[in-house]
Amino acid sequence: MKLTNILMHDGSRDFGALPECFPFEQLRDHVAKLPEAKVTRFVSDGVTEAWLHFRYRGHQFAANTQCGEWWFFVNDPQCPDEILLEVLTYCAKKLGQG
Repeated sequence: MKLTNILMHDGSRDFGALPECFPFEQLRDHVAKLPEAKVTRFVSDGVTEAWLHFRYRGHQFAANTQCGEWWFFVNDPQCPDEILLEVLTYCAKKLGQG
């Protein structure tokens, strides 16, 4: 799995993308089962967009549906790549990519 390193205007890092699933709650429920993860917020219109916020291993993450994909962000751009890969790999299993 390949990481991206796109710094956003708010200082966060876009570190990857995976295919979108629907209903959006499937990814939320999957992340909630990741040991050490805690879903902190989930917002969806149920049709076109969802935002998922969660903490994992001391870092704040967000995922958003855009252009048929889930885009993944971490608040701290210095978060170790190994943690980012753990998140993407775990989510990829639910989204049929792992």
